[in-house]
Amino acid sequence: MNKYDLIQAMTENHQRFSNYINILTESEYLYALPEKWSAGQQLDHIIRSTKPLILAVRLPRFALKLKFGKANRSSMSFEELVTKYETKLAEGAKATGSFIPPKIGFDKKDALLKELLSIIEKINTGIEHFSEEDLDKCLLPHPLLGKITFREMLYFTINHVDHHHYIMDKAIQESPLNN
Repeated sequence: MNKYDLIQAMTENHQRFSNYINILTESEYLYALPEKWSAGQQLDHIIRSTKPLILAVRLPRFALKLKFGKANRSSMSFEELVTKYETKLAEGAKATGSFIPPKIGFDKKDALLKELLSIIEKINTGIEHFSEEDLDKCLLPHPLLGKITFREMLYFTINHVDHHHYIMDKAIQESPLNN
């Protein structure tokens, strides 16, 4: 994907996720399987995982390379990145630390949805200022995947929201709320 495809996919996937959450009833929004997150918590987790990218797109490229290094390999494809992430999850990897959401009330839904779409807009605006080469040379740290290229981080972000959308939808469809 070139940077314009990345921007389009970021927008479409996060908008689809937001639209889904927006139509949930309060009961659906708050429902969670045992030891799992509610839709509100899924939303908060996506915000927590995307927000750091605002700083990354605003930093000068030389600062990113100085702090995290420069890639000495080609970026993985979208499919390769998704496979690597799914393998880590299958091995038991989970969100940790600041990426774990607290309980999220229904009264926070509108503000959180607005915040998420604002974050994605800021990231997309920043992506426009990156060259294709910079997307493949700048590295960023990922808590499960290690240092990955900026392009790979965008692939992850595009897939990550769909991953959580699927989990949330599956839980709600199988919940007692829909029986």
